[in-house]
Amino acid sequence: MRPSAASLLLLAPLLLLFPSTATAHNITKLLASHPEFSTFNHYLTLTQLADEINRRITITVCAVDNAAMDSLLASRPSISTVKNILSLHVLLDYFGPKKLHQISNGTALAATLFQATGSAPGSSGFVNITDIRGGKVALGPEDNGGSLDAFFVKGVEELPYNISVIQISKILPSAVAAAPTPSPAAMNLTGIMSASGCKVFADTLLAYPDASKTFQESIDGGLTVFCPMDDPFKAFLPRFKNLTAAGKVSLLEFFGVPVYMSMPMLKSNNGVMNTLATDGASKFDFTVQNDGEQLTLKTKSTTAKVTGSIFDEQPLAVYTIDKVLLPNELFKDAPSPTPAPAPAPAADAPKSSKKKKKSKSPPSSDVDADSPSPADGPEADSEDQEAADDNAALSRLAGGKQVVLSLCLGLVMVLL
Repeated sequence: MRPSAASLLLLAPLLLLFPSTATAHNITKLLASHPEFSTFNHYLTLTQLADEINRRITITVCAVDNAAMDSLLASRPSISTVKNILSLHVLLDYFGPKKLHQISNGTALAATLFQATGSAPGSSGFVNITDIRGGKVALGPEDNGGSLDAFFVKGVEELPYNISVIQISKILPSAVAAAPTPSPAAMNLTGIMSASGCKVFADTLLAYPDASKTFQESIDGGLTVFCPMDDPFKAFLPRFKNLTAAGKVSLLEFFGVPVYMSMPMLKSNNGVMNTLATDGASKFDFTVQNDGEQLTLKTKSTTAKVTGSIFDEQPLAVYTIDKVLLPNELFKDAPSPTPAPAPAPAADAPKSSKKKKKSKSPPSSDVDADSPSPADGPEADSEDQEAADDNAALSRLAGGKQVVLSLCLGLVMVLL
């Protein structure tokens, strides 16, 4: 029976509650079960291409084995050059093994992630795919003079028609993609910050070699810096000088995140972020949060706004913030999550009646209940009343025992 239009309308809001799994692929996990592609997989992660692949709905990854990657890395290219080359191996269309052998007219031109970056001039970001004699499929960059010297080897993983991972015989040669690019480690991070309103922070960072070295060495693997502007950091310097030497290094490293995060990535990945200062139990983290169009960073005691982007070129992003963000581990003036303990009682406060009752002597039979106590006031009256109550209770108990004893004696006499 076909569902009615009314029932479909009722189901539509429910379907929105369950996100589609069409984009739920993870290239790193797909390749993890194929150790022959471990180097290729490692560099997809290192260059951040894995994140871009996972965000795409329809995509083909042309993987090469470890031997082919070794030939690429033998010339020691910079990480940016490796990224350009590998991005040429990511096709923005779906090509499973079956489709590769059934290409219309025997040839196709596929756009790549290298073309999508805008760094590929002309047609250099396109790959030619041609079905040739003998059941072979050849591939080659469009800017390589039409040379097709890489071949389809086999299908590796396939999630039709979402992602296809295929093996090709060698790295796709492209003079444009392989052109040398500046090594990220050669970037002058403090110079970038100094030229854009963060000179005080940059100068302070330079004054502490351990911290500046950590920043510089982190660039290759990806680094995002949140740099306090000159005025707020200058005002903060007196508090900074009161920190220990280790505390100063930790505070400076607190403004670096060891992952490259573009502005769209930051806005789509709200939540807690570890920093360069994070060390086991010493979390040194903060929370990234969107407040409308405004991006903010938060700890327990401070909230800083991201006011601008002064550098964003993978693997490095540098943003300005309007306040000095204070890590909870160094500044104890953050509000405590637990209430303060209640104040101790004053030394001259009166003792409770229970204490006095426990410590006082039991009433003596030769003391007249009506005779005045040496102490005056209501407390003395209370003690007299307690003594009287105690005497009455003892009398009632004794009387009760005598009644029980008499009954028992009477019962014995009857039985005899």
